[in-house]
Amino acid sequence: MKLFSNLKGDLFGGVTAGIVALPLALAFGIQAFSGVDSPDAASLGAYVGLTGAMLLGFFAALFGGTHSQISGPTGPMTVITATLVSGAWASSGGSLSEVFISMALAAIFCGLFQILFGLIKIGKYVRYIPYPVLSGFMSGIGVIIILQQLYPLVGQNGSGTMVDQLAGLPEAFSQTSLTALLLGVATVAIIYLFPLLTKKVPSTLVALIVMTVISRFIDMNGVATIGEIPAGLPLPFFANDHVTLEGLNWGAILIAAIIPGLTLAGLGSIDTLLTSVVADNITKTKHNSNRELIGQGIGNAVAGLFCGLPGAGATMRTVVNVKSGGRTQLSGMTHAILLLAIMLGLGSVVQYVPLSVLAGILITVGWGIIDFKGFKDLVKIPRADAVVLIVVFLVTVFVDLLTAVGIGMVIACVLFMKRASDLVEGGYSSQELTNFDKESPWDDEHGMPDTVAHKIYVQRLNGPIFFGTINKFKEVMQTVPADAKIVIIRMRLVSFMDQSGLYAMEEAVKDIQARGAQVLMTIIQPQPMYMLTKMNLIPDLVPENHTFKTFEECTEYLRNQLKNN
Repeated sequence: MKLFSNLKGDLFGGVTAGIVALPLALAFGIQAFSGVDSPDAASLGAYVGLTGAMLLGFFAALFGGTHSQISGPTGPMTVITATLVSGAWASSGGSLSEVFISMALAAIFCGLFQILFGLIKIGKYVRYIPYPVLSGFMSGIGVIIILQQLYPLVGQNGSGTMVDQLAGLPEAFSQTSLTALLLGVATVAIIYLFPLLTKKVPSTLVALIVMTVISRFIDMNGVATIGEIPAGLPLPFFANDHVTLEGLNWGAILIAAIIPGLTLAGLGSIDTLLTSVVADNITKTKHNSNRELIGQGIGNAVAGLFCGLPGAGATMRTVVNVKSGGRTQLSGMTHAILLLAIMLGLGSVVQYVPLSVLAGILITVGWGIIDFKGFKDLVKIPRADAVVLIVVFLVTVFVDLLTAVGIGMVIACVLFMKRASDLVEGGYSSQELTNFDKESPWDDEHGMPDTVAHKIYVQRLNGPIFFGTINKFKEVMQTVPADAKIVIIRMRLVSFMDQSGLYAMEEAVKDIQARGAQVLMTIIQPQPMYMLTKMNLIPDLVPENHTFKTFEECTEYLRNQLKNN
């Protein structure tokens, strides 16, 4: 799609996404600097948040491979950056120079690693991360964000590890500022209740403006605000007023920034490409994953150079952009230009925003990241998937994010190899375990009614549906004609389904039914049948009388149905 082929939609989508991005950029930036014990921490955090959102948003859109993607600071990336910043502050004895340089170098390394990922075409491998790993990981991040924001919500400061922060909550609550708490709770209420009136105006922006205005007319004793943020165009980190280059141990700083940079690159790539898939599903397009990683890398490297917060493709802002008409890279660039205008012209207004209001905004962000569906289904999914989800969740919260993903992937792979071995021993061939594709008609399909005349489509599946095959499964299911009225999903050779496969099947069936087609299933093997019924896809999504033990029963059902119609 050409850059100016959708000018009106892109401009409106970009402006809308920019309005949504403003409070989030401020909030994420301040969270990143929450471990800095300085009077200027909030204002500097707001500055790096806006700078990162602006520069990453512009360059990732310009060079990326997802046309409608909006990029900027995100919850997962901010959690890692906050750990880096607090560590640099503590190890340097309170040096803002080292904080800015460490964050800048980590973001630059993040960008360079992402460019490398794109060049060696590693993007396609992100799809093989199992659902339980992603679920536990994202839920852990959501919990971290909420716990960290409980301190500013009650008007207090919190820092240290998650264990330290949990231990310090009782003391923080005993010193609660009632004004700060009321402002934060009211912010949360507006964010959730305002969409009941209208969804045309972003509720986070409404909450930010309304509660900031209210705070100007009440006694703000003990309630911290952002403070004045630096005005003007951002400068490179080596020219920043808060950075002194002399006397620093550059070797130690560089080495200390590499691992956080790699962590940010890995997490940002996952976060971004998942958002790209969401954008594809809405716009019915296909992104270029490796080009997207290169674009994200350029954006993060430039953001880091100018002391901006690193980030990734942002799901909520991308969806807002697409729903508002954005379709090309111009929408992402417009969103960034709007943030630049705000940064240049409204810095004096932003300084009055209470930190408890931003805490309320981030608590809703953290709540939205938690995968409640995954936790709700823990007792229904295979025990192995449940173990992976819980382990990844706990390690994410109490250890670190990269370790959580690594442990989760190792456990998931070992458990799948065990499952595969069990299936082979049970009589399934290795070909059936690896060859997942649509096939030509099977021998038992004679006697079917005229499939063309009655718009009947038979989808034949061959092989287990698990985290390693769901992308191929999704591609196969997208071949179902849009005008099909009856879709028969043949399950005879589907020997196994895990949580990832189950959710992929649920999504595929819902998409087919949303087009007005009827879904039938034939010869469902015992393990997939257990999963489908345990999770209530049968009968809630596919009625029991639409599942058949033989294809002949299905054929007879179709004949009777067509005869009656």
